[in-house]
Amino acid sequence: MACEVVAAVIERADRRLLIGQRRRHDSSPLKWEFPGGKVGPQETPEQALARELREEIGATLVRAIAIGRTDYQYPDREMLSVTFFAAQIASAEIRPGPFERVAWVLPKELGEYDFLPANARLIAELATGRIKPAELLERNG
Repeated sequence: MACEVVAAVIERADRRLLIGQRRRHDSSPLKWEFPGGKVGPQETPEQALARELREEIGATLVRAIAIGRTDYQYPDREMLSVTFFAAQIASAEIRPGPFERVAWVLPKELGEYDFLPANARLIAELATGRIKPAELLERNG
């Protein structure tokens, strides 16, 4: 059975997206990713997303809608099933938490960062404008 993981795509009013760089001593050191983590036992994906955002960046989740899902098998690790959410947080005040650093980047700039491979398809859709997280949240709000 795959390990369930959630990730938040948080877009500010200036269209920039929040990304975090893994610490140099973590697995996949210095790779970039969207904030998130494993879904715990007895947790829904949305509950896990809210908990992870609180723990990782000190943010309060306001709303989230699923925008994509991918299954990915890293070498020598269990299969991951990642659900990506367009996420709205209570404020843009965040802290880097478990990340080496965080950055707010325009969708077209995502390709300049060395992301974890499980993010590849979503990065392409965000960079080309096929997925616009803030618009999706607004339409489904």
